[in-house]
Amino acid sequence: MKKGMIKVSVLYPNGENKTFDMDYYVNKHLPLVGGLLGDMLKGATVEQGIGGAAPGSPAPYAGMGNMYFDSVEDFGSSFGPNAEKIMGDLPNFTNIEPIIQVSEVLV
Repeated sequence: MKKGMIKVSVLYPNGENKTFDMDYYVNKHLPLVGGLLGDMLKGATVEQGIGGAAPGSPAPYAGMGNMYFDSVEDFGSSFGPNAEKIMGDLPNFTNIEPIIQVSEVLV
């Protein structure tokens, strides 16, 4: 991704009694989101947590999704009208309330 792009990170904190179906997330939720956001979405990545900083410690996040846009306005205009559908799909793969961060890519 290039400098100046907007990265929207969706982080799913790990913890006791928290569930996350990575197969559903990758194979059903992401295609749904990609289809709804259309050409405004310039790229996306998915990460699965496998451990923390200390050897053998659990990952702080069960998973993370990252979406890239040319501008904050592009994110808002594509996500806003589809937020209800996107957020409505969450119970199909997790019981975790995600943390969302909007960042500017610097390097």
